[in-house]
Amino acid sequence: MESHIPYPTDSQLLSDAIRVLTRTLRRLSRRHKIVFHDHRLRAKRRCMNIRNHRGARRRDAYRDLLKVARKTAHHTRMALRQAHRWKDLRSQVRAGKLRHYLDLTTRIIDQTERRVLNGESVPAEEKVLSVFEEHTDIIKKKRRETVFGHKLYLTGGVSGLILDFEVVRGNPNDAAQFQPWIQRQYDLYGRWPRQASFDGYVASKANLQRVKDQGIRDVAFAKKRGLKVKNMARSSWVYRQLQRFRAGIEGCISMLKRVFGLRRCTWKGWAHFQQYVGLSITSFNLLVLARLLL
Repeated sequence: MESHIPYPTDSQLLSDAIRVLTRTLRRLSRRHKIVFHDHRLRAKRRCMNIRNHRGARRRDAYRDLLKVARKTAHHTRMALRQAHRWKDLRSQVRAGKLRHYLDLTTRIIDQTERRVLNGESVPAEEKVLSVFEEHTDIIKKKRRETVFGHKLYLTGGVSGLILDFEVVRGNPNDAAQFQPWIQRQYDLYGRWPRQASFDGYVASKANLQRVKDQGIRDVAFAKKRGLKVKNMARSSWVYRQLQRFRAGIEGCISMLKRVFGLRRCTWKGWAHFQQYVGLSITSFNLLVLARLLL
């Protein structure tokens, strides 16, 4: 599920950081004596130069944009040195915002220097992808485009209801989530499911044996990967029914994305991201319940 951010580029991140720091400093200057310079227009022009040029001119524009970002960060540090004198609550809240955005700005400056000027490769877990949605992770799937947001795991039941969900941080290996996710079902309902259908990425002899030992009688994977149907289910008919059940879950996921906004979260912050997902799934379940009652 995507976060509500534009495609993250180093130049745009630097411009956003300069803009938000300058805006907060300007608001504080109405109550306190703060020395700073407004470089927002200069930063905007350098972003345009970066987008429209290549080679040496582009690197020069990056250097100037980094220079402006460092100046703005320096003015912010100077302002925060006198924050202990600010007694009103509003100024203290804005000082907290300055510290938060100053830390992000420092990280953005560092990653831009490493990537653009030094040609280094910055690990995904160290990158800042947004000034306003800093919780966003890089989700890269094979043979698919890169998504900026969070992974979402869902469990659906035969009624069409979403029985369980989890929003995870980072980009964990899907196969490593298999056993903890099965254990969640036992923790929630006090028993193992009688039958289950899984995505193909968790198909393996070890996982099949594990779920069989836990008492799950019939199992189906989207991809067999060398597994025989007779080892997974009691009959081919049961296996096909489980495959069709999983296809129905894909339809539920499609409806969640198209109708209930689960494709992209428009709320701000990590806590609100999780709330958005939970409310979308709750709304979907209420609709399913209404259809079942009718």
